[in-house]
Amino acid sequence: MADTGGADGRDRLTITAGDSDGIVVLALVGEIDYDSGDLLRHALRGAEVRMPPRVVIDLRGVTFMDSSGINILIAAYRELTSLGGWLRMAALAPAIERTVQLVGVDSVIDCYPTLAEALAA
Repeated sequence: MADTGGADGRDRLTITAGDSDGIVVLALVGEIDYDSGDLLRHALRGAEVRMPPRVVIDLRGVTFMDSSGINILIAAYRELTSLGGWLRMAALAPAIERTVQLVGVDSVIDCYPTLAEALAA
């Protein structure tokens, strides 16, 4: 498990990596923003080790995501697909889902209501 955040413990992002039948599952909890972006980038780069890289990001615990988070996800999607893999997002909280829909990320990266559905697709 890796985590980051302010000295006072606020605005933390925690990422737990797991595996489900060769699919990397990244479970995120907290806020995705400029300060936590490097942690997310690092976790996504670690997923590229497997070939083809198949990644599901479980966002049920994410409470906030700004444009830097959106940019990281788009860049990861491009990188993973260029390597013959894919990226999926699962269990988006309502506020995150709204952001993703407003900027059109859901038309690029497949989004699923649950982790189980993302893994089964």
